[in-house]
Amino acid sequence: MSDPTGTLLVVDDSHLNRVRLSYSLNQQGYTVVQAENGRQALTMLRQQPYDLVLLDIMMPEMDGAEMLRRMKADPALRNLPVIVVSARDDMACVVQCIELGAEDYLTKPFDPVLLRARISASLEKKRLRDNEQAYLEQVARVTAAAAAVEAGTFDVSSLDAVARRPDDLGQMARVFQQMARQVFTREQQLRRQVNSLQIEVDQARMRRQAAEITETSYFKDLQQQAQLLRDEMSQEHET
Repeated sequence: MSDPTGTLLVVDDSHLNRVRLSYSLNQQGYTVVQAENGRQALTMLRQQPYDLVLLDIMMPEMDGAEMLRRMKADPALRNLPVIVVSARDDMACVVQCIELGAEDYLTKPFDPVLLRARISASLEKKRLRDNEQAYLEQVARVTAAAAAVEAGTFDVSSLDAVARRPDDLGQMARVFQQMARQVFTREQQLRRQVNSLQIEVDQARMRRQAAEITETSYFKDLQQQAQLLRDEMSQEHET
């Protein structure tokens, strides 16, 4: 099992309970932050990220059940694991908390070894969910990149984060980037060739138009008249 890491939020109206639990968790290697009721805890959860919440049920202002309900109604908080640690041991309370979305339920006084195991298991599940979510988001980036290529709006750098992955998805992104760069290079070369060909076509058209003009009888008459004019002006100059 990996070393304990993560930031935990301890929510309990008893200062003594918070201090004892926080000290124990600090000794295990966790970073611990404290809140004295559900209202304060919700505010803190929306201000910075946490990895897990240890939640008491019986608290003033906002109890643990209401805090759970509001967390699970908030898209930004609903996937955050919550372990209820309460003095209430009636089955109705346990069932209510689990139905509201609690990851686990322990009664006070709790077994420190059991709590440590439940925290570790919950954090591991969260890491797996986070990894899965990140994977799905990066799959969506690759899918969006394919649509962008088709639309001609693909930015190669949009897949940089995915391409750094060491797995098959990362390899796919790297191959995709390489193919896109090759396509882009060929398109640039083709554009240059088309531009060059267009210039040649325009020049040939201008030469053809000039030739068509100079071959007309009207143009030849103008040339003859111009020559006669030059001859007359030359004779006048000589006299």
